[in-house]
Formats: sequence, structure tokens, C-alpha cells
Amino acid sequence: MQAFLAITIGCLYAGAFYLMLRRSIVKLLLGLGLLGHAANLLIFATSGLVRFAPIMTEPGAATPPRVADPVPQALILTAIVISFGVLAFSVVLIKLTAAAARTDDVDSLRTSEM
Repeated sequence: MQAFLAITIGCLYAGAFYLMLRRSIVKLLLGLGLLGHAANLLIFATSGLVRFAPIMTEPGAATPPRVADPVPQALILTAIVISFGVLAFSVVLIKLTAAAARTDDVDSLRTSEM
């Protein structure tokens, strides 16, 4: 399972970097979205996969030996919110840039003045 997850994360990172290096602005946005998903999966994979929630059914019951760590869960939740905010900001910025320049080609956006 860990090898499959590592290959999936590597493919997501490779796809994200490939899309971000393309000439189209739309592909840049798709690559940015893939980059956020790859980062979330990387945090998930480094936290460990064989754990369960620390739910105790009876008072005084023994704590299970392997319980879930809440820090990676909080980091993933924070990364989801941040990547959504960056993606939303990028969509608006790129929409305004493409409307002003009348193109979505990155190479034609070389100057700062239109």
C-alpha cells in the first residue's frame, strides 16, 4: 500500500510540474490544483496508514496502543484551505490577465504593460 501511495504522489507531483510548465494559463491552474492534492497526500502518507481513532467505548477501558495522531490531520485540513484560497485567487488573477491581454498564452505576456 505504501509503495502504491508513493508512486501516486510522485505521479501527481510530476503531472503538476508538467502542467505548470506548459504555455496555457488554464493548464497552469490545473497544475496548481494537482500540486495541492499531491501535498495533501504526502502529508497523509508521512503520518502513517495503520492507525485508528482513539474512541473509548467504556469508562476506564485501556487506551489502544496505536491511535491516530491529530497533528497531520490538522495540517492536511490547513493545507486544503490554503490551496483552495490560492487557487481561487489565481483563477481571478488569471481571468483578469487573460481578459486584458486577450490571450491565454504565457509567452505572449512578456511585458507588464498592455
